[in-house]
Amino acid sequence: MKVAFSTLGCRVNQYESEAMAEKFIREGYEVVDFERFSDVYVINTCTVTNMGDKKSRQIIGRARRENPEAIIAVVGCYAQISSTEVSLIEGVNVVLGTRNKGDIVYFVNRARDENKQIIKVGEVLKNHKFEDLNIEEYQDRTRAFIKIQDGCNRFCSYCLIPYARGGVCSKDPEKVIEEIKNLSKHGFKEVILSGIHTASYGVDLEGNVTLVDILCLIEEIPGIERVRIGSIDPTFFTDDVLRKIKGLKKLCHHFHLSLQSGCDETLERMNRKYTSKDYKDIVEKLREAYGDVSITTDVIVGFPGESNEEFEKTYEFLKEIKLSKTHVFKFSPRKGTKAENMKNQIDGNIKDERSHKLIELNLINEKEFMNKFIGKTFKVLYEQEVLKEDGIYEGYAENYIKVRSKCSHDNIIGKVVETIIKDVENDYAEGVIKG
Repeated sequence: MKVAFSTLGCRVNQYESEAMAEKFIREGYEVVDFERFSDVYVINTCTVTNMGDKKSRQIIGRARRENPEAIIAVVGCYAQISSTEVSLIEGVNVVLGTRNKGDIVYFVNRARDENKQIIKVGEVLKNHKFEDLNIEEYQDRTRAFIKIQDGCNRFCSYCLIPYARGGVCSKDPEKVIEEIKNLSKHGFKEVILSGIHTASYGVDLEGNVTLVDILCLIEEIPGIERVRIGSIDPTFFTDDVLRKIKGLKKLCHHFHLSLQSGCDETLERMNRKYTSKDYKDIVEKLREAYGDVSITTDVIVGFPGESNEEFEKTYEFLKEIKLSKTHVFKFSPRKGTKAENMKNQIDGNIKDERSHKLIELNLINEKEFMNKFIGKTFKVLYEQEVLKEDGIYEGYAENYIKVRSKCSHDNIIGKVVETIIKDVENDYAEGVIKG
């Protein structure tokens, strides 16, 4: 029996798909590419935007056309929020929300054996228990994503995720460390701590354990050379936190701090918990603590009520603080959020114009950031060989600069190698292996 996966959305979804794939393998299934003929298709969905819902429906249709007799399982955030809609899509056999993914093989086999549709979608807002979905046999042997937290208590006015994922729940710290030790034994050099709202890790646990505690414990694990934090709320970086983490040798100097807007009026309507000044202060403190730090972010354009003046505030803010990379998203109204019914919804053409303007600014900032490090030496973890005939390898520096270097005499995949940045090309830097 063959199973194929299609995963939309965040790193948490990517982690969960890999964990589900491992469960199928243990039951004798072969995992194949989603474009191939398969007996089972699993679509792990995202509902952050309307486009995510649309893509999910398109992928379901593609799977059905590839094999009309296949079992199609739709799981994740879109399935959680719109389970009835998903269940009515032709060909869908299994509908699971953001829970019960650990039992997916059971539900798939049951749908086949009983020849009926299985729907298992519970009430997540009342569920605060972390669902363990461990991965033991990773395919990649360079860096691994670790899901340590799920859910969110923030309720930003544009976001459905608290309704899809429920409240904050954290993985037991002993299990987190156990999983990372296992990864070290299997040759991994870097781990990325991921969650829906990673900064809130531990608020639901006894003993006042925090994300900082996890970072300190990883420092003691032999074999793991680097730890990276996934997307994190900027308010995490208090003076006390910065004091505690500054001396950590394994913590990568790259932080993805969600901004969403550089205008205070817009941030207030979004129900974000900081001002543009708060954000700028945190950026400056991180730059003071780590001279080579890379700070990336997300920004939403066209939020309801965003006037030209408000957009210009965001533009000038980003122009001033010069982040290393900005991911730009056009506001997408989601049914069930406060933002859906806000006044002064923005025209799509205006969203396009604003998006293009911020993307152009990002290209300038991104190249300027990388140019600062020409001639500098970084430890680069090489992940793949991109041009085999030329011996060109690609990897990432501690501050997440993508680096390509030539090494014709050795296979450096999975190795951390000192590399001198020689030049910058588009979205990557050219490196020279040191020594």
